[in-house]
Amino acid sequence: MPVRRLALATSLAVSAALGLTACGGASDASTSDSATCPGGKIRFGVEPFEDPAKLTPAAKVLADALGESLDCEVELTVTEDYSAEVLAMENGKLDIAIFGPLGYVFASKRAEAEAVASFSDGKGKVSSYTAGIWVPKDSPIKTVENLKGHSLALASIGSTSGDALPRKAMLDAGLNTSDVKVNYAGGHPEALLALAKGKVDAAEINSQQLASATGAGTFDPAKFRKVWASAPIPNDPITVRGELDAAFKKAVTDALLKLPADKVGKLGALLDVDPPAPLIAVDKSTYQPLFDLATSLNLTEKDV
Repeated sequence: MPVRRLALATSLAVSAALGLTACGGASDASTSDSATCPGGKIRFGVEPFEDPAKLTPAAKVLADALGESLDCEVELTVTEDYSAEVLAMENGKLDIAIFGPLGYVFASKRAEAEAVASFSDGKGKVSSYTAGIWVPKDSPIKTVENLKGHSLALASIGSTSGDALPRKAMLDAGLNTSDVKVNYAGGHPEALLALAKGKVDAAEINSQQLASATGAGTFDPAKFRKVWASAPIPNDPITVRGELDAAFKKAVTDALLKLPADKVGKLGALLDVDPPAPLIAVDKSTYQPLFDLATSLNLTEKDV
C-alpha cells in the first residue's frame, strides 16, 4: 500500500494511459454515423467508485438503455482511476462520462466537460452523500485533531470524499504534512477494508460505501465510530465532452433525462440513491462548492 503525506497542494498523479476494466456494446443499434451516433458509437466512461464486479453490470444497464434510446452502440469503460478518466476525456477517448464531483472540476477545465444530468433524490433535487472518517469503537481518536501521529487510509488520489475533503478537514484542524501517515488504499472498498482488518488507525468511509458494505455484511458499523463527516456533496454528474456537436449533446441530455427509473436505479443504488428515480438536470453551478474546494486546496488543472 503506497504511503503519501498530507499536503496542501497534493499532485493528482495521472495514469499514463486509459485502463479498461469493462467494455461492451450497449445495444445492437445502427452503427451509422449520425448526429446521435458520431463515429458509429458513443464512448461512455465511469469512475471506479465501487468494486468493478458491482459497478460494471449496474452501469451497463444505464448504458444499454441510453444506446437503445439513441439508436447507437454505447461502449462502456470503467476507468483505471479518477485521473485516468479526466485524461481520457481530454484526449478525446470518451464522449460522455460520470465523474466524481472533484473529477468533474478538472474535466470541465481540461476537456470542457459539461454536466448535464445527475441522480435525483426523487423529490426534485440532486441526491447527495457525505465523506466520513471512521475509527474502531475503542480507539482513543475522538476528533480530527486526534489523528496526529496515527495512520489514515484514504481511497484514491483525486477522489472527492476519499481524498480532498478528508485532507481539507485535517488542514482545518491544523494538521501539517508530518502529522498524519496517509495511506492511499486504491479505492473506497479498500480503505474500508484496511480499517476493518486493523491495518490503519482510521479510514475514510463515505456514506455510499458505508451503505454498500453494511448491506453486503462486510462491515459492522457497531464496531466502529465516525469522528468526522462532511457537509452533503451533490452526487456524481454525467457529463458530455464540450467540443462535441451541439445536436449530439442535446440528444444525449434529452435521452438521459427521459430514462425510466429502473434503468437508472441499479447504478444509483451504488451511490446510495433510494428509491430509484429518473435522472435530473444539473449544470456547472450545481458543483460550485467543489470548484471552491479545489481553490482552497490550491489545486489547479496542472495537478491532473
